[in-house]
Amino acid sequence: MIPTYESAAYLPAALDGVLAQDPGPAQMQIEVVDDCSSDDPETVVSRYGGRVSFYRQPRNVGHVTNLNTCLTRSKGELVHVLHGDDAVRPGFYAALEHAFGDNEIGAAFCRYIAIDDAGHWTAIAPLEADEDGVIDDWLERIARWQRVQTPAMTVRRAVYEQLGGFDDRVGDAEDWEMWTRIAAHTRVFHVVDPLALYRVRSGSLSRGTLQTGRNVENLRRVVELNRDLLPPDRRDELTAEALEVIALRALKRARRLLGAGDRDAARAQAREALRTSRSASVLERRAELAAIVARRSILRTLRRR
Repeated sequence: MIPTYESAAYLPAALDGVLAQDPGPAQMQIEVVDDCSSDDPETVVSRYGGRVSFYRQPRNVGHVTNLNTCLTRSKGELVHVLHGDDAVRPGFYAALEHAFGDNEIGAAFCRYIAIDDAGHWTAIAPLEADEDGVIDDWLERIARWQRVQTPAMTVRRAVYEQLGGFDDRVGDAEDWEMWTRIAAHTRVFHVVDPLALYRVRSGSLSRGTLQTGRNVENLRRVVELNRDLLPPDRRDELTAEALEVIALRALKRARRLLGAGDRDAARAQAREALRTSRSASVLERRAELAAIVARRSILRTLRRR
């Protein structure tokens, strides 16, 4: 299931990667679900000779509702949500399907490679294990931080039906909330090969929330929702760790934004970091950032003289 919004330029890469592994319409549904885009993804889909179906929302409903439309329109036993600007590498579907040989497996994911607008590799997700298999402490790992991107994940349809759709209360962090909810209810299998491509676009939805710090607020909301899913004896510890990670990453992001000259976004990230956690590590990193800002301010003053 391929949700799209203003990503028609990237859609051929997504579809070509899927169709290169296509076992045929009797075994795989391939459908693009578009959130009323202006860049005509239907024309792109029409080039594939009817193998790919197309559904267009009657109006723009937002990315979470569009994701949930993908779930309700899906027909298969296993559901792979592949955003229109992401892609899969050869072997993805065979590897992920193999993971579901055990009926107790409710979801499976592989490592992913981050790519930029041009499709260049920029990073690769760390190994979660030395070999393919179930990760026994996956709930505690995923509750600490978002460790999986959507194109890498496949979920049993029955699991989505049991747990419901993506939560629209958490904005652009809906995937992290979902993966944690799934981890609390079923066993999750990990494939070590990096078979999914996750595109980080310069104008993406998540980047738009950087200016206000809303991205950090969304992450805090996920931690609040996740809390009740955690083992009672570790709930406080894991929650505090998750909040600290969010804050430290926000400060790292602030430093990067400051270097790029976006002082307003940097300020918003730093502000939300302190609202998220005041651990010793967070306060130390915040002081380092403040020192950088002060040095730059002094240099600007000296240049004016």
